[in-house]
Amino acid sequence: MPFSLDVRAAELLKLLIKRYVRDGQPVSSRMLARAEGVNLSPATIRNVMADLDEHGFVCSPHTSAGRVPTQRGYRYFVDTLLAPEPLDDDVRQRIEEHLLAVRGRSSADLVQAASTALSRLSDMAGVVTVPRRNLITLRRIEFLPLSDQRVLAILVVNRSEVQNRIIHTDREYSVSELTQFAKLINRRFAGRDLLSLRDALRGDALDTQARVHQLLGQAMAVAEQVLHRGEEDYVLAGGTNLMAFQELADMQRLRQLFDALDRKRDLLNLFDQCLSAAGVQIFIGQESGYKVLDECSVVTAPYYVEGEVAGVLGVIGPTRMAYDRIIPLVAETARALSAGLKADF
Repeated sequence: MPFSLDVRAAELLKLLIKRYVRDGQPVSSRMLARAEGVNLSPATIRNVMADLDEHGFVCSPHTSAGRVPTQRGYRYFVDTLLAPEPLDDDVRQRIEEHLLAVRGRSSADLVQAASTALSRLSDMAGVVTVPRRNLITLRRIEFLPLSDQRVLAILVVNRSEVQNRIIHTDREYSVSELTQFAKLINRRFAGRDLLSLRDALRGDALDTQARVHQLLGQAMAVAEQVLHRGEEDYVLAGGTNLMAFQELADMQRLRQLFDALDRKRDLLNLFDQCLSAAGVQIFIGQESGYKVLDECSVVTAPYYVEGEVAGVLGVIGPTRMAYDRIIPLVAETARALSAGLKADF
């Protein structure tokens, strides 16, 4: 059974966390005693703080300083004491403006817009995973030769979204060869989602090699490279915002964090955990399971296409974040992105 604080201790913990989130400085018993609505003596508050410290909800970073929340304190606050604020109409409008500005363009543009909106409205880092490939359907593919053994692949996916990708090939291809490649692929694979299409291409390429069907083998090799080169895992915006927070400003820590964001593997594993979870998920400090995020919190929510989870978006920031503001921001951005993608799929 989870540990439960009495009303007085819970209210003081809530006040301490709100003050610390606002100011970023340890909070003393004297400061709490002077707060509006607190009718307790400094001695009583010191006793309550000592109990909270003993049970691991707060700690003192320095001998004579005030106290700051611990990971356990934040978790208790989020699970028990937090009442998320209704999203401000102005914030909701700004989310809509970000997405409306790219409505009718590609899903990649919508994902980028959502990531930018999260970053700007949270002043932290916004992350959006790209829609899962089993939800993206190929309508048509065309190839155009470029110079220096490069080929421009033009994909029409979903209803009418156009994606252009440049790949490097092992030799120059003529217009007629590339036209034949496109006809073969469109005849065999148009209407399939990109995930099953890539698996089918690999299987067909192996069969083709066994049957020494040179033309089809070359077409499969080129198309497989197109799909491989098009794999982008997530879009990150506002990573440099994290440098503004004192607790993350250590250069070594920042370097490790940016390294992890660039490598993507750890963050993707974390976001994958959220694909099967409904609603907003919150990972505080070490709860993420990744040391590089020990001083961070990650707030995520899934977004949908036609009732199916298509991906996950979220905000990365310090554990000292305004959860009551960030949670509804993430939830509303997920809703708006789902609505925006509905028109494209």
